[in-house]
Amino acid sequence: MVTIKDISRECGVSPATVSKALNGYDEISPETVELVKRTARKLNYMPNAAARLLKTNRSHNIGVLFVDDTMSGLTHEFFSRILNSVKEEAEANGYDITFISNNIGKQKMSFLQHCRYRNCDGVVIASVDFQNPEVLELVKSEYPVVTIDYSFDNSSSIVSDNQEGSYRLASYLAEQGHRRIAFIHGERTLVTQKRIRGFNRAMKEHGIETPPEYIVEARYHDAESVRRATAQLLDLEVPPTAIMYPDDFSFIGGQTEIVERGMNIPEDISVCGYDGINLSRILNPQLTTWFQDADRIGKESVRKLVESIEGTSVAEQIMVSGKFLSGNSVRKWDGK
Repeated sequence: MVTIKDISRECGVSPATVSKALNGYDEISPETVELVKRTARKLNYMPNAAARLLKTNRSHNIGVLFVDDTMSGLTHEFFSRILNSVKEEAEANGYDITFISNNIGKQKMSFLQHCRYRNCDGVVIASVDFQNPEVLELVKSEYPVVTIDYSFDNSSSIVSDNQEGSYRLASYLAEQGHRRIAFIHGERTLVTQKRIRGFNRAMKEHGIETPPEYIVEARYHDAESVRRATAQLLDLEVPPTAIMYPDDFSFIGGQTEIVERGMNIPEDISVCGYDGINLSRILNPQLTTWFQDADRIGKESVRKLVESIEGTSVAEQIMVSGKFLSGNSVRKWDGK
């Protein structure tokens, strides 16, 4: 294995100079830095992680806490895009990632214990129960953390504009003449609360009174629960003419129920999704939805976390804007 001493012999400088050049110390001339780095590349030098940890007190390892109750794991279209972006941005900054869990082999441990076991420098937290005592323990620990779509005091968060997205979709349906607009939302989380506020704001601005039975809870990314919620709405004495769904994937359950009843989208009922995943663009009819910029969410979370690890960051909330994606799953409602 190539060492710093090998590079120093090749360059004709001391091992200390090589170490300083590779670690960005200012007192080394730019010419020497370039020579050392060029030689290191030529010799395929890779720093020893254990030695680097001892020297810098950093492992260059970022923990990622991701708990998906729907058991879809890394096949979850929206979160897989976030996680892939986290991985790419971490690697671009010289960091590896480790998924944090409650188990190492057959040994049970807390999230915080796992972070310590893996010598993480910081943690990105996404898609968890943020009131879980183990999550709160981690947030209050010595580790820098960045949360996605949830905010704590004294740490940074990256949030998408859920209230605006729901507001824009509901407003669009109202602008198309719909007055019987139903909303199937996911579990009662902070994200859901924001989307409900956006929906209610749009209804109020358009002078629409929404019957309580038009607001139905299901589960995010769960086609079967959303199918049942759709059936519940369509069985009402006065069913809605338009339905907002919790996400693009779970809409498939609603679409199945609608089609099996002999109804057509959008001729008989208008629908819209949420997230703007690739699936929404290839469905027939193409789904009207709200695009969440998962790539930027992942990138910003790592950027803020690296700043916190390196001591150059102040806690802040960063809002990542989405955008309306038109499709042909909504028609203008003329009362017929």
